[in-house]
Amino acid sequence: MASSSLVDLPLVKLTNPDPSFPTLFVLHLNNGKENRFTLQFVNEITQALDAVERILDDTRGDAAGQGGALITTSSSEKFYSNGLAIEAAMEQGDVFYIPYLKMLARLLTFRVPTVAAINGHAFAGGCMFAMAHDYRVMRADRGWIAMNEVDIGIPLIPGMAAIVKCKISNQNHLRDCLLAGHRFKASDAVAAGFVDQAVAQDALVPTAMEYARRIASKASGLNQKLHLIKAEMYRETVILLLAGGTTPGGFLSKL
Repeated sequence: MASSSLVDLPLVKLTNPDPSFPTLFVLHLNNGKENRFTLQFVNEITQALDAVERILDDTRGDAAGQGGALITTSSSEKFYSNGLAIEAAMEQGDVFYIPYLKMLARLLTFRVPTVAAINGHAFAGGCMFAMAHDYRVMRADRGWIAMNEVDIGIPLIPGMAAIVKCKISNQNHLRDCLLAGHRFKASDAVAAGFVDQAVAQDALVPTAMEYARRIASKASGLNQKLHLIKAEMYRETVILLLAGGTTPGGFLSKL
């Protein structure tokens, strides 16, 4: 079944893979081989999310009753995302970080279910982006998911630490992720509880599609119910993501 293109920008493409299900979306990440987050990349992802919202707003009747879902995946065979374009991010400061964190908060609380089809490495900011989804399906034969800031000498700002903490509940796995920069292969991430399934490469997007179709009805009516449930579920994380705080350990002066 042919996909229809809804948004076609230099770094992202939004498609509908099934005309009979117009509120099922696939967001393809296409920022070079590594999908590093730049301000343009963040802005284009935000534009694609805006387009999804407009379609949801305009959908009525039976089509709205079946709900909807959003899948993200990468056009690169090696990387889902290799994190931030760190030199540019450090130079731009809040000009980059505030839109990036807002984008994570929006995805974390998106009004339809979200599934990350992780087809390669997801490091640092790419790991955070994956964590912002409701479900994660990962390629079993290639790729790690990791927070490697400790290895590259960059402390985590409040919202970034929060989005990982809200998805890794086991304190030992959280310690290994943030303090040791452990690289989790797919099977390890499943065992740790923050990836839902590890599958072969050719089954990755079909499996993500199965998740999306199975849970899409939870957004029936395409109203704000799921958005508000997620916002309360992740209240503390959302507050930190939207607070604009980009100073790590800013509270330590009180010690």
